[in-house]
Amino acid sequence: MHLKTIILRGLMLFMLCQLLLTANAQQILTLESALEIARNNSPDIRRSLLNLERSEQSLKAQNAALKSNFSLSVTPISYDQRRQFDLYNSQWYTSKTIQPSSIFTVSQPFLPTDATISLVNRFYWQNSYVEKFNGSITNKAYYNNLSLSIAQPLFTYNRTKLQLKELELDLENAQLNYAMQRLNSEKQVTQFFYDVYLAQMNLTISQDEFTNTQKSFEITQNKVTAGIAAKEELYQAELNFATAKSTVQNAQVSLDNIKDQFKQYIGMDIMEEITVMTDVALNPVLVDVKKAIEFGLNSRMELRQREIDIESSQFAMIRTKSLNEFKGDVNLSLGISGDNAKLTDVYDNPTNNPRVSVSFNLPLYDWGEKKARIKAQEAVIETQKLSQTEERKQITLDIRRIYRSLQNLVNQIDIAAQSEKNAQLTYEINLERYANGDLTSMDMNLFQNQLSQKKMSYAQALIDYKIELLNLKIQSLYDFEKNEAIVPENIIQKK
Repeated sequence: MHLKTIILRGLMLFMLCQLLLTANAQQILTLESALEIARNNSPDIRRSLLNLERSEQSLKAQNAALKSNFSLSVTPISYDQRRQFDLYNSQWYTSKTIQPSSIFTVSQPFLPTDATISLVNRFYWQNSYVEKFNGSITNKAYYNNLSLSIAQPLFTYNRTKLQLKELELDLENAQLNYAMQRLNSEKQVTQFFYDVYLAQMNLTISQDEFTNTQKSFEITQNKVTAGIAAKEELYQAELNFATAKSTVQNAQVSLDNIKDQFKQYIGMDIMEEITVMTDVALNPVLVDVKKAIEFGLNSRMELRQREIDIESSQFAMIRTKSLNEFKGDVNLSLGISGDNAKLTDVYDNPTNNPRVSVSFNLPLYDWGEKKARIKAQEAVIETQKLSQTEERKQITLDIRRIYRSLQNLVNQIDIAAQSEKNAQLTYEINLERYANGDLTSMDMNLFQNQLSQKKMSYAQALIDYKIELLNLKIQSLYDFEKNEAIVPENIIQKK
């Protein structure tokens, strides 16, 4: 046997052993297992979860703020010495005060009216020394003041209720984003998965092509050795062989690159070796386009998000209308205070401390600022409503487009399958002609390339159908393969 043939066969055997050893160390992924890994580890999913956690905690904090708030302020020591002028006696005097104190407060927001009810107890002990021109005065006493007060805004919107509603809408929006991200992730993972599958298939076809090219090279070599073919044929065969080898190497590089992108997206260790496995056989699905559109218009989360945008814009309108508004405040306080040198007798001679105040803000003229801002916000609201209408149209258009694409892809798959079959038969017939010397190496290489292209085209057509079927599920939120509606997780259902 020729030395070059022995070397080539040895190289093929070495490559086959390497592939087998690599496959044994690889983790085999199905589409389902890849989706499960992405749900737990995908950076995009994790970002959506963190945003959802932020919204949940913000709403939780706001609800907690509606409960009674207890606070205690303590001043262990306060010393004050100053020189002051007594206008009545036209004399200067010196005062010194030592006063430890504390303030205990219970504050309770009242959501229905946006009022605040407070119970405040002020307690301190005071040691006061005043040195005047006619002598000095010293006073040591305990002082306590207990008061109940209510602060009620008038003629304005309920700010606390508005803030709470905004946080509730923000949480719902975050839940919708998370559910949409899961669906988008499913689409993206599926696309990456099939990209890896196609790259693997391309590598396999390239390896088959390399094997066939090697056989052609051996046939040409034997012909040239036997003197029944020109030496130029051997040169062309060697070039075809080198090209096939380069194609295998390029296919391997492409496969490794797309694998790394796939692992990054689903959150796997980049260094871990994987291979994907799936069945891309055609299973045509009966699709009712009217049903798909109906489910899409009733269930799509983007439509609810547009409603949230409109509600948020209306909240902004409420704030805009409150600019330079006529409003008032009522403050009512009822308290009792007492002081005594003895702590136990601090309320022997109590004093009532009622206090009432009513205030109003009366805007006079703002040069048209409020009116202009209201018109600007009205334009924002109309824009949001227009976006909602266009979103409904776009959903209908997308579903109709995907439906047509599915119908067309069924025909394309049949054509691609027949083309592959014809290319395979053509290749086998011409391989025999090549062996009999009726074809050149260049012609045989063309038939080999044609067969490889038809195999890839058929696989691509099958995958395109599966991707479009998944697109239809995402667009309509209805799975026609399983004949069931898609109910995304963590969605607040609006009744």
